[in-house]
This record gives sequence, structure tokens and C-alpha cells, in this order.
Amino acid sequence: MSSRVTLAQWQMLAAVIDHGSFARAAEAIHKSPSTLNHAVHRLESLLGVKVLEPAGRNVRLTEAGELLLRRARQLIENAQALEEVADSLSAGLESEITLAVDQLFPPDVLARALEAFSAAYPQVRVQLHETVLTGGCELFDSKQVDLLISGLAMRDHLGVPLVRVPFVAVAAPEHPLHQLQRPLDLRDLVQHRQLVLRDSAATSDMDAGWLKAEARWTVSHVATSVDLIERGLGFAWLPQTRIEASLAAGRLKRLSLANGSERDATLVLYLPDEDRAGPAIQAMVEHLRVAAGLTKMSAM
Repeated sequence: MSSRVTLAQWQMLAAVIDHGSFARAAEAIHKSPSTLNHAVHRLESLLGVKVLEPAGRNVRLTEAGELLLRRARQLIENAQALEEVADSLSAGLESEITLAVDQLFPPDVLARALEAFSAAYPQVRVQLHETVLTGGCELFDSKQVDLLISGLAMRDHLGVPLVRVPFVAVAAPEHPLHQLQRPLDLRDLVQHRQLVLRDSAATSDMDAGWLKAEARWTVSHVATSVDLIERGLGFAWLPQTRIEASLAAGRLKRLSLANGSERDATLVLYLPDEDRAGPAIQAMVEHLRVAAGLTKMSAM
């Protein structure tokens, strides 16, 4: 088959399907309905295949059209990605980069990476979103951030594991759970207040680790949870990197559980598209890897 079918024709067909009619598609992409109609009929003529059929006042894909458009969308997405890569290359150094970092990520590792990045790129602004659960994933999916560090798996993306974060079940030394002086089970825990972190996503309300205790308090930041637990207001599984000083000073004490006293999560670094990443984003990735102990800093 000749390659006379153009990318623009596939894009116009996709617009007609996405918007349900020639008129709505024409308005959305600022073309006349007749232009779209001609483009689709020309595409059908070149392919020798009917791709659209009437559906009331609208149109829909034929079975062959569904197969062809599904393949064509890959071409459309690749073309858009290529244009974005070119834009990135022509723009040179980014003026600002945006990160979404799960609050479970060790703060000292993040601080070392940011300090090293600041020394190398003092003119680049950094926007940092400290997220919980699916909050960072939501920002990543909506392309509001350049980098994501999350403990949740991202579909269709391969990440770089940075650190493993252990969680420890703790309460203040005077908490009633410690007074039982025996290994604790679920029945003991659900009778007491548990502190959990609120999902920072606008479209989700995920509760990771909640034991369904009636007395639940939900907070938005790990630091708040640590402070309230130290004051004897409940128990929680907290990231060990955030409570080592509290454990050493006796402000917190590990709960003696029969099972499940420790958990862990692996924090993974995700980059939407490595080819589109400018020099500042690539440098931030390198500094995060170095701070996490994965590699030595290469010559920049």
C-alpha cells in the first residue's frame, strides 16, 4: 500500500471519534466540518476500507476502523512526543523542574540530593510536592511533575528503585498497649486509636495499613503523626528513618506484635519520558541516585 495517507488525516479521524461528530471535532481543532469530511473520505479512498458508519446523528468506527485507528493513535502519540523532545532540545536548560516525592522518602537523602543539585544548578527553580499514597501518582499521570518518587507501582512505566523504607509499629512508652506486657494481636490493636496518613490525591481516598479500628485519626503529614504518637494519642506504623531519634530517646517504643510488627516499602523514581528530559531533570535524577547510594557522581 502507498504511504499517501498522512498523519494529519489520522489526527482528523481521531478527532471525529473523540468528539463524536464532524461538527464538534471541527470546533475543537479549529477546522471546518467540510475539511474533516474530505480528509476522512480521502483516507478511506486511499486505504480502500470503510472506517466510519452512521450512528444516529453521529458517526462511529467500523470494525476495520477500530483496528486501524488503534494503530494510528500510536503514530499520533509518537509524533507528539517527538515534537516535545524537539521543544525541550531547542529550549536548552529548564528554568524550573517539579518533583513529587512521597513523604516516606528519607528526608536526609532528599536533602543531600537537593543540596548537590543547588550547587550545580543554582539558577533552576525547584517545585517540590510532598505527597502521600496516590497523590504523587495523580500529579505524574496528569503531567504536572517532571519526576515522581513513590512506593506505588506506576502502570506502563519502569522506575528506578532508590531506597527500601522499613516501617515499625510504635506507640508512646506509657500507651496502654505496652502495659499488656505480652505479644499483641489484631484484637488488641483495633481497640485503640490508630493514626493513618491521608491520601493527598484529589480523586482518591486510599487507606494503606488501616486496621479498621473505630478510633481512627487521619493526618496529612508524617511529622504530625510522629508528634501525636509521641504524645500518647495512638499507635501507628511509622517509617523508621523518621523515628530513629525518637526511639533512641525513649519518646517512642516498638509495639510487641505477635505478627506484622515490621513492614517495608520500596521507593521508586519515575521519569515520564527520558528522551524529553532536559539537562536539569537528568542532573536531578543523577543526584537522587547518588544520594540514595546507587551510583557515584559522574563528571557533568
